[in-house]
Amino acid sequence: MIIIRSDSFLKDFKKLPKHLRKQTEKQLKLFVQDQYYPSLQTHKMNDSRNIWEARVTDSYRFTFQQKGGVYILRHIGAHDILKNP
Repeated sequence: MIIIRSDSFLKDFKKLPKHLRKQTEKQLKLFVQDQYYPSLQTHKMNDSRNIWEARVTDSYRFTFQQKGGVYILRHIGAHDILKNP
């Protein structure tokens, strides 16, 4: 699995408080091991661009797209990022 952090993901990530950045890194490690790990609650969004979301915390999510074995992290933030994944 290859993970690419898009510029928008990196920008969002830098804005997160330190404790959320740490939690994100923890969840991303789980994601690399098993993208369907239960705490991630990974599922496909209702979006024609084949965008998926996974959980960081109760209130924070990250979005991604999969192309072959490459996973492109798109955005991370509060649950409202899902309006524009």
